[in-house]
Amino acid sequence: MDIENKCFHFVAIGGVGMSALAKYLVERGAEVTGSDVQESKYTHLIQDKGVKVTIGHNPNLIKKNMIVVASSAIKPSNVEIVKSKELGLNIYHRSDILKMISDEFASRENSYFIGYSGSHGKTTTSGLASYILSKAGLNPSYVVGGIIPDIKTNGTYAGNKYFIAELDESDGTIQKYSTDIAVINNMEEDHLDYYKNGFEDIAKTFDKYLSNNPNQIVIINNDNDGNKKFMKLYPKYNYITFGLESADYIAKNIKYNGFGSEFDIYNAENKIDTIKLSVPGVHNVYNALAVYVSLKTAKVNVKEISKYFYSFTGMGRRFQKVAEFNDITVYDDYAHHPSEIKTTLESAKKGKKENQRIVAIFQPHRYSRLQSLWNEFKKAFDDADKLIVTDVYSAGEEKIEGVTSELFVKELGHKDCTYISGSVEDISNKVIQELKENDIVITLGAGTITKLGSLLDECYKKAK
Repeated sequence: MDIENKCFHFVAIGGVGMSALAKYLVERGAEVTGSDVQESKYTHLIQDKGVKVTIGHNPNLIKKNMIVVASSAIKPSNVEIVKSKELGLNIYHRSDILKMISDEFASRENSYFIGYSGSHGKTTTSGLASYILSKAGLNPSYVVGGIIPDIKTNGTYAGNKYFIAELDESDGTIQKYSTDIAVINNMEEDHLDYYKNGFEDIAKTFDKYLSNNPNQIVIINNDNDGNKKFMKLYPKYNYITFGLESADYIAKNIKYNGFGSEFDIYNAENKIDTIKLSVPGVHNVYNALAVYVSLKTAKVNVKEISKYFYSFTGMGRRFQKVAEFNDITVYDDYAHHPSEIKTTLESAKKGKKENQRIVAIFQPHRYSRLQSLWNEFKKAFDDADKLIVTDVYSAGEEKIEGVTSELFVKELGHKDCTYISGSVEDISNKVIQELKENDIVITLGAGTITKLGSLLDECYKKAK
């Protein structure tokens, strides 16, 4: 499908993924409109680019010949969806639009569609790759799941040689894409409401995805147990491995310096580069290594532009500093899976000073995830000096009997753990009384907990 001169309408355009697609399309020459229930930083971002956004859903927004794109959260009873069906219009998922965009690159010679995937790290790796190519003046086009620092956007159409995308496996839609270079950060059991048979179903989904282009290069983390299992199950693909141990590309001589690091990259026995990072933790060493190898595979002279790894300050909601008051620093992190949380807290522990406490504030995301990974969550908070757990953010799910934050805290056995109920505003008023000078506060979760940092800052200012 040609994109230029087409008219797209997004139902729930204010999501991070939907807004990135809308921005790309309008820059590509399409007419783009959309609706959402409220304004947000994402609606403002795309309005500045010429996208017409309506607050509130209205059937009169739907016209004949529109390409209607709906978020997964939109119900069939939505008035715009009902009107679209009355007009005989097809309803597209955002993955269908991303496939449409990426297919343009697949049809061109000497272009690269690089897809970043995995249970964790796909937003950071896709954002980092887009950032480095942009800063180097190589004009990548990209659609990623977060705002890229400095560039301050989550998607753009800038050129026809490189297309970078974050590919989501949570609902199986990753099977639609045909990448030239596939980056798999890790494979772990998650989204078990969709993957009923756990890892077996996840592996089958990735196999279907990679089989769309059997000749592509697969850049894969060789230290991840799920990835190792996948490669044994499906040895047929062209793998290039990276890791800290045995791999084609290895990060060696890692030195941590506060919330940053430095390491050497080796290919076989040959040192090929030294990378400096200003983002914390071993997981970001892996992220940087994945990006370095993938860009090198796309014939980018990464050694010439590797300085941009250091100027990257992390994606929005990935250990993002959101407030600072009374020598207390508040970071916000999207981590909502046990291994993500464990990694974030390990990174904070490595970077903290002797007189600092790590105060983790965790909002469980979905009852089904808390239930299915209950025991794994119980092992995720060892590096927190103090832990506060809020009510579950349901994300539209019905409650599950026996799955509550209060019960989780009782079973956890953490040395200093508190359950606090109520709205995020209620929680901020209670939490501010628990904090001490020099605390490192980390809000963890994919829901409304992201608002807590700014609310704590407001509470402190009011109390002064």
